[in-house]
Amino acid sequence: MQKIKKHMSNIVAIVGRPNVGKSTLFNRLVKRRDAIVDSVSGVTRDRHYGKSDWNGKEFSVIDTGGYAIGSGDIFEEEIRKQVQLAIDEADHIIFVVDVEEGITPMDVEVANMLRKIKKPIFMAVNKVDNSMRDADAVEFYNLGLGEYYTLSSINGSGTGELLDAVVADMEEEVPEEHELPRFAVVGRPNAGKSSFINALIGEERNIVTDIAGTTRDTVDTKYNRFGFEFNLVDTAGIRKKSKVKEDLEFYSVMRAVKAIEECDVAILVVDATREFEGQDENIFWLAEKNRKGIVILVNKWDLMEKETNTMKDYEAKIRQEIAPFTDVPIIFISALTKQRVFKAIETAVEVFENRKKRIPTSKLNEVMLDILKSSPPPANKGKYIKVKFCTQLPTPTPQFVFFANLPQYVKDPYKRFVENKMREIFNFRGVPIVVYFRQK
Repeated sequence: MQKIKKHMSNIVAIVGRPNVGKSTLFNRLVKRRDAIVDSVSGVTRDRHYGKSDWNGKEFSVIDTGGYAIGSGDIFEEEIRKQVQLAIDEADHIIFVVDVEEGITPMDVEVANMLRKIKKPIFMAVNKVDNSMRDADAVEFYNLGLGEYYTLSSINGSGTGELLDAVVADMEEEVPEEHELPRFAVVGRPNAGKSSFINALIGEERNIVTDIAGTTRDTVDTKYNRFGFEFNLVDTAGIRKKSKVKEDLEFYSVMRAVKAIEECDVAILVVDATREFEGQDENIFWLAEKNRKGIVILVNKWDLMEKETNTMKDYEAKIRQEIAPFTDVPIIFISALTKQRVFKAIETAVEVFENRKKRIPTSKLNEVMLDILKSSPPPANKGKYIKVKFCTQLPTPTPQFVFFANLPQYVKDPYKRFVENKMREIFNFRGVPIVVYFRQK
C-alpha cells in the first residue's frame, strides 16, 4: 500500500476593507518595502503574495487588498469576493480593522462572513500605537470574533504576538518516504494547462463546474504510462464565472500558490503567443522561493510564425527574465498536436530526480576544494579567504555549506560562481540550490 503524505500547506490570507493597513502588514511579514499598488493602470499589481517565516515555520502570505475596484456597491461586492476567496483558499485568516475609524458597516459584514467558517481567524486591530488607543480597541469584541491582537503595522509593534499565535496553530509536516512525485501544472489562465493535461492523459475531462459556489480544489490525477508514475496536481479548474479579468488572474494565482506549496516539480505552462510576462514571472519566482523543481513549457508553438532563430530568441528572452536562476529546462510544445508532450514529462521526472540528489561528502570535497583553490574568493582588505571543507545539508532540497575562515567576506557573485560550478558538475538542472558559507 502506497503511503501518501498529507501535504500541509500553510497559507495565511490578510483580509479587511481598504486603507486599514493590510499592505503595510503584508510588507512587514514578507520583509519587503516595495510599493504594492502601481499607479500605472494595466501593470500587474503583483506583490500580493510572498513567503514569510516566524519561529522557524515557513508560510505563504496573501494580501487580498489592491484588487478592489470601483466604488459604492461594486466596491463592497469586490470586498465580499476577496473575503470569500480567502475563506476558500487559505488555511489561516488575519482580519485587519482600524482603531482610528472604529467598527464600520463593512467590518461588520466581513465579520459576519468569517464567523460562519471553521478556519482559525485572527483579528488584528491596527494603528494602535499608544495606551489610549489600546482602550479604544475593546469595542472590536462586538464583532463576535473573540480575542483580538493590537498592533501598529507601520512600526511593527505587536506583530510578534500576532505571529506567535498564527504559527502556534500551524501543524507540523511529517514527511513520509516512498510517495509518488507530485507535479503541479501551473500558469496563467488560458495558457493551455488543461489541454496539456488532456494531451498527457489522453482523455477530455470536464474541468470547470458551473454550479454556483463550487470551488474545485486542486485535483490530483494519478498518471501511470510509459513507465512513469506520478501524481499530477491540476490547477486548471479556475472559476470561469468572473467577468473581471483581474479577478480571474488573482484566483489563478491563489490556486498556483497552493499547488506549488504541495508539489515537488512545478510545470509552468506559458502561452507562446504572448510574452513571458508579469504573472508568469511571479509564478516562476514563487516556485523558486519554495525551492521546487521547475520546468517551463512554451505552449501553442504550432501557432508561431517560424523564422530561423525564433525558438532560440524566445528562449533567450525567457532566460534573461529568470536570471540569475537560468539553469531551467525550457521546452517548446503544442498541447493541441501533442508535440513534445512526452518530452515535457520525461524532463519533469529528470528534474524531480535532480532535486533529491545527494552528493557524498568525500566526492564533494574532492571536486569542489580544488576549484575553490584555483579560483578563490577575492581577498578582502588584504585578508585571504580559505575554504576548508564542504558538505550537503540533510534537507529535502539541495543545500550546501562551505566552511571558511572568513565567511562574512564571501559576496553574492562568488556564491553564484560556486553554485554554477556545482550545477555544471553535478547536474542540478531545474532545481534551486542554496549555498552557504559558514565559520568552521
